[in-house]
Amino acid sequence: MVSVVSSHGVIPSEPTPTGIFPLSDFDQIRLSSHAPLLFVYRPHFNDHAPLPFSIHTLAKSLSRALVHFYPFAGQLREIQGGRFQLHCNAMGARLLEAVSEAKLDDLGDFQPNQDVEQLMPKIDYRLPLEEIPLLVVQLTRFRCGGLTLGVAVSRAVVDGVSAMRFVISWARITRGEGLDLSSSEMLLRDSTILDSRKPCTAPRFDHPEFSPPPLWEGSLVDAEDEADTAILKITKNQVQKLKEKASNFGPPRRSYTSFEVISGLLWRCACKARYEGNGNQPTRLSTLVDCRNRLRPPLPNAFFGNVTLPTVTKTSKFDDVMSKPVSYAVGEIRQALEKLTDSYVRSALDYIAGQNDVRLLRNAGPGKFKGNPNLTLVSWMNFSFQDADFGWGKPVYMGPGNINSEGKAFLMNDGAGDGFIVAIRLQASRLAAFKKLFYEEARGMLHTTSKL
Repeated sequence: MVSVVSSHGVIPSEPTPTGIFPLSDFDQIRLSSHAPLLFVYRPHFNDHAPLPFSIHTLAKSLSRALVHFYPFAGQLREIQGGRFQLHCNAMGARLLEAVSEAKLDDLGDFQPNQDVEQLMPKIDYRLPLEEIPLLVVQLTRFRCGGLTLGVAVSRAVVDGVSAMRFVISWARITRGEGLDLSSSEMLLRDSTILDSRKPCTAPRFDHPEFSPPPLWEGSLVDAEDEADTAILKITKNQVQKLKEKASNFGPPRRSYTSFEVISGLLWRCACKARYEGNGNQPTRLSTLVDCRNRLRPPLPNAFFGNVTLPTVTKTSKFDDVMSKPVSYAVGEIRQALEKLTDSYVRSALDYIAGQNDVRLLRNAGPGKFKGNPNLTLVSWMNFSFQDADFGWGKPVYMGPGNINSEGKAFLMNDGAGDGFIVAIRLQASRLAAFKKLFYEEARGMLHTTSKL
């Protein structure tokens, strides 16, 4: 059990820009809910030693960080057509302090289950949108001396790249190092860079990423078959073998990336775990792509906001994903990623700008679950999360504090540097089969005679 023992409103320590700020079309397709980032810190002292800081020290450094990352101290407003505006008014963020009688080891591999979800701040979405903080953080102290930091950031304000830059900058301030405001850490939020307020023009491309995904055609879902989560690991050596095997079935123009081959493996295993005899079941894979370096000219590294777009594979059949060489699934994923050129991204922004109601483009979550043949992947593989050292040492783990939908997975670096971690949520009846398939395939990668 986790108990919240104190709650602190934190405002910027100095005056910050105020007023109504327009949000870009990248922001408009995001939900107003919060993305959950969980950081785990092992104790560096004996079990009964006091922590070398106070919650007030953390609140003070957050107050200083909000001077530079002032949008987090503002409010979100919904206007005509479901679009968002950012009201910068220094309303502040929220910092919670919690304690647990458990030890970190009691949480195992930190899979985002009900126990781990207690390490994330609870946010009351029944409140009016304007009253919900855009940044809420929960520090949890464990009996063993370990710590977790649950960081909830508004999806409508920042993407993962910006959220991680904020956490790392806040950590530097907490350590007493401050920020070099002449460097790429300097906050920059200028939606005019994205030309988000230009007159709308007709999109140059079709945009299936905004179309509904394929529906489940199998048997009705048992109401008691709830979704569950799991953490899986794959080594760098296994990933390298998978790259080699994928390339054997038609060498690509350039080497496959770790993300591409792991995604292909996950899609393949998900189809097999869900298979009910209908090889014609339609399926697709979707993921978010950071477009900073896909725009021309590229966006500055310091751009703070959302610069991600969804991309989807073309709709395939279960039989294709399951029975063809793994290079089929990997190749489909590569095509989905490569199509996001500057012209395609700007066409997508025109498509968003031309919508009378952008709420229709947001995945607000399903109603009654009827089955899901698709997979959604979020990559945190490029996050330098070990730089999030608040003076407690480097985090030993960073991952999602919860996964809110079936068929969603996160890909992350292993804190030990040996490989990668997958956090995934599937129907409980499918999850055991998925894990078995995943590890069988992973073990097979280490044998050159094994054919995927």
